[in-house]
Amino acid sequence: MSLVFDVAIVGAGAAGLFCAGIAGQRGLRVLLLDHAPKVAEKIRISGGGRCNFTNRDLDPRQPQRHFLSDNPAFCRSALARYTPADFIALLQRHGVAWQEKHKGQLFCTRSAQDLIDLLLRECAAGGVTHWQPCRVLHVAYSDHSAHAEGVAALPYTLQTERGSVTCRSLVVATGGLPVPKIGASDWGLRLAQRFGLALVEPRPALVPLTFEAAGWAPYAHLAGLALPVRVATGSKKQAMAFDEDLLFTHRGLSGPAGLQISSYWNPGQPLRIDLHPQARLDAALQTAKAAGGRKLLPKALAQHLPQRLCDTWTQHRPDWQRPLSDCSDKALAQLAESLHHWTPSPSGDEGWAKAEVMRGGVDTRQLSSQSLESSQPGLYFIGEVVDVTGWLGGYNFQWAWASAHACALALPCGPR
Repeated sequence: MSLVFDVAIVGAGAAGLFCAGIAGQRGLRVLLLDHAPKVAEKIRISGGGRCNFTNRDLDPRQPQRHFLSDNPAFCRSALARYTPADFIALLQRHGVAWQEKHKGQLFCTRSAQDLIDLLLRECAAGGVTHWQPCRVLHVAYSDHSAHAEGVAALPYTLQTERGSVTCRSLVVATGGLPVPKIGASDWGLRLAQRFGLALVEPRPALVPLTFEAAGWAPYAHLAGLALPVRVATGSKKQAMAFDEDLLFTHRGLSGPAGLQISSYWNPGQPLRIDLHPQARLDAALQTAKAAGGRKLLPKALAQHLPQRLCDTWTQHRPDWQRPLSDCSDKALAQLAESLHHWTPSPSGDEGWAKAEVMRGGVDTRQLSSQSLESSQPGLYFIGEVVDVTGWLGGYNFQWAWASAHACALALPCGPR
């Protein structure tokens, strides 16, 4: 005999937990399943263990501004209906302390576990049945509108490691492919394809960029050095730029600037990096030269940039290693130009193991922006498995809350 539920939610991460709690508190019989042994592990490890759970800078009037998708306007409805202020109010009701950091980023003051406990309490308040670890082995769909006795049929049957389940609605909240060691899976993507739904090609996002070893050799020893930059890629309507801190690594570029631009970078494209966006270096060097003195150019340049970077950069040309007073105006202008317009071309990225989120996923042109229901009746997709990817800084968690909220309110309670 199958156990009967109104909705089965596969994936007990941010979106799945939040959706389950809301749906349960609406009176639905909810089953939440996840194959991983630990609940909400991505919440637990994010933000250095304190979870950057949303961002105050998200504009409810233009929420899609901080997200990318092949269908950019799709996310607007859910994000406008459940805002950062709404989630903050939930934390306050539960007494979870939080604090604001750089650029509107909000973190739990004590631990991400406080947020996980909040979500579990919300599920308990809704009487959610939670099976974890528990794999879904097979999903079957029947479009028969009624049994012979005239009782409304439940269209979905799930075969799980704990037995058979039938339900009216199935919500896929399985997340993306990053960090496979904590249970990331392509189950939701494969299920979507099985029901005839198209995918936007998944690829790592918010991920460190890498370079060919030989080409990166002059910069590899700068690993650990960070500085504020302006980084850009793309052209015309596809152009994107960020003003953030850039971190040099042994293999390439990371830090907020590297992670942000990685979501917009495409293989074969160069980056455009201004290593001193605060002011023009040519004017500063000309002023220093006019003041006289025998300071070597790398030392003079270090008044504006980290010394290690200056030493590395000026090794490119002999006329950048002289005393500043002996340098030609042309050489100084060329040095400044190279620092303001550095155009390295990444060869790739660090892949799923180091990516924070997935770009791509279930094509939103087959989903309702109001309910997140797909063109397959009764099948919903929420959170990271959907082709909606936020910027670094809490935006992806806000999409999890907003999409889960929209879906939970739309799930039917009675016969379809």
